[in-house]
Amino acid sequence: MARHGEKLHLGAFLYPGGHHVAAWRHASSQADAGVDPAHYRRLAQVAEAAKFDLIFLADGVSIRGDDIDALSRTAIRYVGQFEPLTLLSHLSAVTERIGLVATASTTYNEPFHVARKFASLDHLSGGRAGWNLVTSADPREAYNFGRDSHLAHATRYARAEELADVVAGLWDSFEDDAFVRDRAEGRFFNPDKLHVLAHEGAHFSVRGPLNVPRPPQGHPVVVQAGSSEAGKALAARTAEVIFTAQTTLEDARAFYADVKGRMARYGRDPDDLKIMPGAFPVVGRTEGEAQDKYGALQDLIHPVVGRSLLEQLAGLDLSGYADDAPVPEAPATEGGKSRQALLVTLARRDGLTIRELYLRIAGARGHWTLVGTAAQIADALQERFEADGADGFNIMPPTLPGGLDDFAALVIPELQRRGLFRTEYEGRTLRENLGLRRPAHRRHLSSGRAAAE
Repeated sequence: MARHGEKLHLGAFLYPGGHHVAAWRHASSQADAGVDPAHYRRLAQVAEAAKFDLIFLADGVSIRGDDIDALSRTAIRYVGQFEPLTLLSHLSAVTERIGLVATASTTYNEPFHVARKFASLDHLSGGRAGWNLVTSADPREAYNFGRDSHLAHATRYARAEELADVVAGLWDSFEDDAFVRDRAEGRFFNPDKLHVLAHEGAHFSVRGPLNVPRPPQGHPVVVQAGSSEAGKALAARTAEVIFTAQTTLEDARAFYADVKGRMARYGRDPDDLKIMPGAFPVVGRTEGEAQDKYGALQDLIHPVVGRSLLEQLAGLDLSGYADDAPVPEAPATEGGKSRQALLVTLARRDGLTIRELYLRIAGARGHWTLVGTAAQIADALQERFEADGADGFNIMPPTLPGGLDDFAALVIPELQRRGLFRTEYEGRTLRENLGLRRPAHRRHLSSGRAAAE
């Protein structure tokens, strides 16, 4: 039986050829997937046919990692993919029910841009848009925006807090029924239902109003991906879905209880936030087949890529260390603090060398790796869901399209058979399918965050 009669939620996290760092080298993947719209159309339609809640697209505004082999001068790590909001706008025309979630950084965007783009996507899709709010962990992004260095972690989160509030205020520039479009009277909208934000803050000065009507969902669904202390505080106050990384049931339950336990101080109910950790499933019709699939991908990891990935995620400089050396102490980072802590803890707990650690994380980048049959993977997901370690999962296929096809064909029917996952969508909007309430309009913008209808 599902937890309290509930069903778990699933996101399809799409990364061009798959999430494994060597996926693009695998014969079953498509090497130019990142710039092939037909590839993404197929994935979106497979995910929708399987009744996934949403498609999730990550983003960064720089090339990540220095993955060039110094001897051969060969670039060996995947780069080159569409800007996600543009892609989701395209996919909105070939899907009907599945949610469309994209990343936009609060450090390298202005609030008016974020509000306008996601409001537009919500209208284009009929109420299926979601914004994945991140502060950017990669310092290279700073160089593309006239900065010599990345903003400090605390500064990034202070900016993110303010930006999230400004975006929410801009989405409420017009009331739901403001646009009367009365040709006979010559009244396009009711000015009494227009609200000017007039925000003046530490990081932003935004007058408003937004030049897009209020989104069909009221506000697009706000997703948040940080799991540091600052990230958890931001999520408890502003997020409606949180994408996080825990590799053990104990850690997952602790995180779940921590974040949900913070929500009351902001006048929010725990059900107003869905916690959906990343899960990297390698599915086989037998356990041996699954292990063989995983092993074949692991054999394709280039050492330069493995080391670079570890340096990026853990904030380490490994230039003076051999692959068989222990993982060195990690310095304080202004990048992703929660991911650094997760990886260093993993290395210390299991006594891993540099090579062993990068091989361990190359598939899921620190997320939960599952290798087995459909029943074994369903067992693991069910245990974490029913033990209050998650409200659902963001599924990270190891290769695409094959990894998504395998999950849709094998794991989804097993979850449905157990009563853990839907067989039909509950509604037409992302909020309806996630079981999230539609925000009421804040008719008086100074009164704080919107109450839920």
